[in-house]
Amino acid sequence: MSSIILLFLCLIIGVVLQFVKSTPRNTHAVLNQFVMNISLPAMALFYIPKLQLSGELLLPVLMPWLSILLACALFISLGKLWGWSRALTGCLIMTAGFGNTSFVGIPVIQALYGAEGLETLMMIDLPGTFVALSTAGIFIASVYSKGETSWKQILKRMCSFVPFIAFIVAMLLNISGYRIPSVADEALSKIAATVSPLALVSVGFQLHIDRKSPYWSYLTLGLFYQLILFPAIIFFVYKLIQGKEGMMIDVCVIEAAMAPMITACLVASAHGLKPKLCNMMVGVGIPLSFITIAMWYWLLQ
Repeated sequence: MSSIILLFLCLIIGVVLQFVKSTPRNTHAVLNQFVMNISLPAMALFYIPKLQLSGELLLPVLMPWLSILLACALFISLGKLWGWSRALTGCLIMTAGFGNTSFVGIPVIQALYGAEGLETLMMIDLPGTFVALSTAGIFIASVYSKGETSWKQILKRMCSFVPFIAFIVAMLLNISGYRIPSVADEALSKIAATVSPLALVSVGFQLHIDRKSPYWSYLTLGLFYQLILFPAIIFFVYKLIQGKEGMMIDVCVIEAAMAPMITACLVASAHGLKPKLCNMMVGVGIPLSFITIAMWYWLLQ
């Protein structure tokens, strides 16, 4: 219960800070950088070396890749059918195809499933969402903005992405069987614990809703895919067709229902893919996702 209270409290603090004049306007950028470059790598180094690797872990890893693949198929088809601009199609792929499996996902999973749920989440988040963003995401954003892509640039961004580097190191530690000394491991756990509060304050600080925007219909379509359609597909394929049960599969469904990924929206905006729609997807999608996540959690129970 305390984790749920912390979740909403940090979100509210972030919203309140928008109206405090002494708060720097780049507060969210600083918090995001800390979470991305310090907190998330610490979490990877703390949890992943302790995982027992098995073929079952492929399901969590594949889930984010399925999301971006289906988003491409859906929005490219609709874009051609309805004559959308390349920027609009690219925007919806980027904002609806990548879920917020870390900034929102971590506190939600921690509140619902505890530390055991975070082990599955790390496999969804790092080799899944972040690697997909670092490769497919950069490629899609580049293609739909300028129509040209530098593979050298993609590899450079991927290899310099700190959470990805931490993931590789953590996987090597896991495979080798090396265990981080207890003192250092305890320090990593404390740094990793900063992900949830800092990420949610950042999310709250960025929440903005433009009621007069012309993008509401596209927003509805993008959020319907992300919050309803895709988690329904994962639920159907993982639980009903494959007959899988247990916490790992439940975490996959909940993570599939996460709101738009802030980092993916930032990448899309930086490439000129309808920045105002990107902000709306985050601003509306995150608070709305708490309602739909509760619905999916109830259904899983």
